[in-house]
Parts: sequence; structure tokens; C-alpha cells
Amino acid sequence: MSRARVYADINVHRPREYWDYESHTVQWGDQNDYEVVRKVGRGKYSEVFEGVNVTNNDKCVIKILKPVKKKKIKREIKILQNLCGGQNIVKLLDIVRDHHSKTPSLIFEYVNSTDFKVLYPTFTDYDIRYYIYELLKALDYCHSQGIMHRDVKPHNVMIDHELRKLRLIDWGLAEFYHPGKEYNVRVASRYVFYTYEDLKN
Repeated sequence: MSRARVYADINVHRPREYWDYESHTVQWGDQNDYEVVRKVGRGKYSEVFEGVNVTNNDKCVIKILKPVKKKKIKREIKILQNLCGGQNIVKLLDIVRDHHSKTPSLIFEYVNSTDFKVLYPTFTDYDIRYYIYELLKALDYCHSQGIMHRDVKPHNVMIDHELRKLRLIDWGLAEFYHPGKEYNVRVASRYVFYTYEDLKN
């Protein structure tokens, strides 16, 4: 059995309600507070839209989840709530669901990011070091909270270069770390193996 070299016992010392996402009761917000503006992406488990909070006109991101096991949705919600306020972790603002279909949506802070294929070639050596460090801060924070992201890749790292702001997004494959537990290791993306030169070029 493998065991993490750091932060291995975080969840051992936390109360069960911290990591027992299956028992978590979701507090639903009001879907009518949000309007879809335009589609910005899609993944295996969701479709993502730029949206607006009609109560205050703030931009947001609306992640509409495709039909998946309730357990998976609860896990992502619980992890995002536990990580709320963590450095460079995307902030979950609300959780809503369609009144008729019961389809859940996650409401996130808006990040004015540029496609990495366009952005990365413009980076200086300093930019690369800066954003790698910002990403490592996010990973260190989630690990210190007993949580593994498990899907770090350029698509899941939003960068607002003008504000030099980075956010680690898409926690759908994240897991709570428990020493001795076996995890499916096939979730890792080929993008995990990007080298410094790949990012630079």
C-alpha cells in the first residue's frame, strides 16, 4: 500500500462530516437568480456557460452537470465547499437545480481567461515560473486539506493574465485522501506530463 509522504493523516484527524460526502445534505439556491449568457465549454460530465447573477449583475460561470451518480455530484460539492477560500482555488458561489428536470448546476466565480494554446506561447520565463508557483500554492492548499485534484491539466487552469490571477478548476475527479485506500490511477491526463519546454513553446 502506498502512503502520501506529506499530509497523509489530515482526514484521519478530521470529523467524519468533513469527508463523508455521501451523507452530505445539499443546500439548494434559487435557479432564477442566474441567466445563461453563452456557452464556453463542455466536458465528459458537464456543459459550461458564462452567466450572470440577475440579482446583482455579476458575471459568473454556470456548470450544468450531465446525468451522473448522485454520489459523484455530492463529492464535488463537498470538496469545493471544504476548499472555499483556499488560495487559487475556484470559488463555488451557489448550487442550484432545474425545477422540472432536477438537473443540478454549480455556480462559480468568473475568471476572464484566455485559451492556453493562445496564452502559453506569449509567456516569458518569469511568467512560467510565476504561474507554476501559483498552481503549486493551490495544490499545496488542497493537499493540506486532505484532498487530491487528480486532473491537473491546462484546460483546468484558468489564467486571467491581465490580473495575473490563476484558478484551479474542475474538481469533478477530486477525492478525499485516506491512507491505505486504493484509487483509480487512470484519471490522470496526458497533459500532466507537459514539460517546461512544452509550456514555453
